[in-house]
Amino acid sequence: MSETEVKTNPQGDPITSVAVPKVDRKTDPHGEAKRQRVVTPEYMFHEAPRTKEFITGSEAAKEAIRRSNVDLAIAYPITPQSETMQLVGVLYGEGYVKEYYRGEEEVGVMAAIAGGSRAGVRCYTATAGPGTLRGLEGIASWPGHRLPVVAMFTCRVVNAPLAIQPDNIEVSYLLNCGMIVFHAENQQDMFDFTMAGFTISEKNDVTLPVGVCCDGFFVTHARGYVRMQDRGIKLPPREAWRGAVPVLDAENPPARLSRDAPVQKSNFMAYNIHAVWQQEVWAAVERSRKYIDRYMGGLLTAENVDDAEVIIIASGSAAAQSREAVRLCKEKGMKVGLIKVRSLRPFPTKELRQLCGKAKLIVVPEFNYVGWLAKEVATAIYGFSNAKIIGGPRVYGGQSMPVELIVDEVESGVSGKKSTNVAMSQIMGGVNPDEVAHFMRSI
Repeated sequence: MSETEVKTNPQGDPITSVAVPKVDRKTDPHGEAKRQRVVTPEYMFHEAPRTKEFITGSEAAKEAIRRSNVDLAIAYPITPQSETMQLVGVLYGEGYVKEYYRGEEEVGVMAAIAGGSRAGVRCYTATAGPGTLRGLEGIASWPGHRLPVVAMFTCRVVNAPLAIQPDNIEVSYLLNCGMIVFHAENQQDMFDFTMAGFTISEKNDVTLPVGVCCDGFFVTHARGYVRMQDRGIKLPPREAWRGAVPVLDAENPPARLSRDAPVQKSNFMAYNIHAVWQQEVWAAVERSRKYIDRYMGGLLTAENVDDAEVIIIASGSAAAQSREAVRLCKEKGMKVGLIKVRSLRPFPTKELRQLCGKAKLIVVPEFNYVGWLAKEVATAIYGFSNAKIIGGPRVYGGQSMPVELIVDEVESGVSGKKSTNVAMSQIMGGVNPDEVAHFMRSI
């Protein structure tokens, strides 16, 4: 695949935004959008040449939407997501998004997105932090209604005292809704995961919403190199008739919402219908694995893990910090591998069991207080690994994570020295049954 040279300004600095095409005011402002041609997902993700731009995460999301053939985007501002949806509004003005408007609050946005998806159109929205929690009731209903939506969550603090800084504790609220959840490390992930999300969510045997999460500001407002396909191509449109349930029209009520009284009452019929449908939703999450492999290259990536006795497992921005920690550990003579978890739902349980079987120490750094990833990792490999698991270091409330914190946990874990940064309740002791039991009770 070809790559172009990075353009620079007269001072030699990289040009840091996606170039806006020059438009003759006498020409159709939607002309370029109308000339986009549809290509297959296989061509888009695997064959199309790419060029490299130095852009923010918000711009990367915009460029993904430009190529995703989106019908409806609904916005409501909340930092740090606001810029992304503002840029999607620019795409609406250029004709790349068919309908776009600003809602009155998050509850209404999520309800309107649900209505659009039920009606059979491709929908996109974004929110963050308190906005995620305010819209969560609607978001949590999307999987049960089998709505193929892509939503971006630019994670930020939700706990009091309130702040707008990065903290991905809100991911823990999304993990058990029944939706597919990706966690982007950088601007490239934001671009790739968003586009792939539309394709995966609309597969007949999936038909579920996809949440693309990132750590706000660290990704949305920072710049990185993104390799993008030509803006003149786009994904095929949504074919709603291929979905797992009929779209909403005058003859079809929303999926699993019956007007029949016996279904609504607290009796065996209601219990059974709900239970069966929950099982089907989560089965659909599991069925998405093959499409994640096909269009994203896997649920995780592994670096230097084959002969490593120590493995760092991270997701999102913590993966970038962990990669630098691996480099520093190598300089100290330690063999340390890195596993970057890209998909949180479905979770790469089988892959982690295969990769962590010989590890003696696992370190799980996170940008939140509760350690949701450490809990997922411990649950996944319990009984398949004798590794000591250190659930940390953890930073939260917008703090950055010094790489030295991760290196310290690797060194203390290897030497047996007591950690000064991670509480004992966050450590699973490996082969000691009592310590294992204590850890599993604590999660």
